[in-house]
Amino acid sequence: MTMKALKLGVCALALAGTSVLAVPAAQAEDISWIYCGDKIDPIHEKYIKEWEAANDGWTVTPEVVGWAQCQDKATTLAAAGSPVAMAYVGSRTLKQFAENDLIVEVPMSDEEKASYYPNIVDTVTFDGTQWGVPIAFSTKAFYWNKKLFKDAGLDPETPPKTWAEEIEFAKIIKEKTGIPGYGLPAKTFDNTMHQFLHWVYSNNGKIIDADGNIVMNSPEVLAALEAYKAIAPYSVEGPTAYEQNEMRAIWLDGKVAMLQSSSGAAVRAQDAGLEWGVANLPLGPSAEGPGTLLITDSLAVFKGTGVEEKAIEFAKFITSAGPQGEYELQGGAGLTPLRPSPQVDAFVEKDPYWKPFIDGIAHAGPEPLFTDYKGFQDVIIEMVQSVVTGTAEPKAALEKAAADLEQYK
Repeated sequence: MTMKALKLGVCALALAGTSVLAVPAAQAEDISWIYCGDKIDPIHEKYIKEWEAANDGWTVTPEVVGWAQCQDKATTLAAAGSPVAMAYVGSRTLKQFAENDLIVEVPMSDEEKASYYPNIVDTVTFDGTQWGVPIAFSTKAFYWNKKLFKDAGLDPETPPKTWAEEIEFAKIIKEKTGIPGYGLPAKTFDNTMHQFLHWVYSNNGKIIDADGNIVMNSPEVLAALEAYKAIAPYSVEGPTAYEQNEMRAIWLDGKVAMLQSSSGAAVRAQDAGLEWGVANLPLGPSAEGPGTLLITDSLAVFKGTGVEEKAIEFAKFITSAGPQGEYELQGGAGLTPLRPSPQVDAFVEKDPYWKPFIDGIAHAGPEPLFTDYKGFQDVIIEMVQSVVTGTAEPKAALEKAAADLEQYK
């Protein structure tokens, strides 16, 4: 299972300044759940039954909706005044849901917060409280093709540890082998923004602070854009034509030497017969340690159903250490664990390629929360594309983007 970048429907974008319609209370014994995917995971089915057995008279009713439609459906129902009790959503949409008064707070105790890896709770937090419960989590790591390193005269067992080395290695590989040294996706697609944020968080940068101030016009973020400009000539030609999964396919085909990607690339590389390695993302000059972007999906509890408190209780149960650990550590799930545990330690020992995906969490940053995340995304994509195509210099592009984001705070 891989993470899905879910988009808030256009219906919610039109809600600013409107009030939510009055909603008749749902039946007190039923918690409706919009569940994204093709089918309910057997582990969730098991724990739904366990929770129902411990909560006499209550049922949980999942409705399976495909990835492309599930968040739009939850949004449309809420905006129409007929919300489901709970839905699986991309965490970056929580602020927009909350600002439109569609969801309720899901406060966490200090003990609950401390159970997660550092910074994960920040992915569902603004205004000092939590607005969802993380249920799926993704990080990125650095991949390289050892054969192409050897062909270029580089040590195949030594990946770059810094941006400077990464750019240098990309240049050497391109010049010595004719094959692009790095896969830099810059298509008009949400993961272009995600890919850039991995660089930001690998250099101790930020986009927006806890008080909602835009702080991206900084030396740390400027350095990330300058690195993009420097590595673009040694990347796949025409990066604006590729999104990350398309770039991953090129890497798996042996036609690009280095890229950042999710754990799914490791699973596919094992099947592809590549000589490959995976390591922490290379660090920028201001980094304090391995970093990455933290992307979570969450369970959001919708307002006006009459079962909010019980829905929160169930959401916390189904994502608690036992059920969640079993769900995310099942074979091939592809999810980075949300919490440290002896089971996670055993998991990493069994599949060592997982280690860099966890190492990067300590100095990572959350996906920024904006009232219009699509607007935020488009600003970042425009900035990145202007730099890699040479239509703008990094400093000017960054200043423009920082100003443009003010409207979406």
